[in-house]
Amino acid sequence: MGYREDVKMIKALADENRLAILELLQSGEKCACVLLEELNITQSTLSHHMKLLCDSGLVEYQKIGKWMHYSISPSGSKAINDILKKYTSIPEGVCSDCKTCK
Repeated sequence: MGYREDVKMIKALADENRLAILELLQSGEKCACVLLEELNITQSTLSHHMKLLCDSGLVEYQKIGKWMHYSISPSGSKAINDILKKYTSIPEGVCSDCKTCK
């Protein structure tokens, strides 16, 4: 992935409602009606947040009847973990001469 794709995924996490949605989805697939009830937000607000989460690849969806059902994407979960490692890991030996780290 490039910077643009990485930023899209990171930005999807940068909102308290979206973090709450992801936390709710950790226990499994949820219908939009359940998310609306749990979060106490409007349908249009939920739609906005779900679009960003789905477009980033962090969340998957399927339509069942008249409702959308959402779940955490296993590939999206792996991708965000890889992104965090990519930008925050310190390669071995980088701090070997650093007096602060010893």
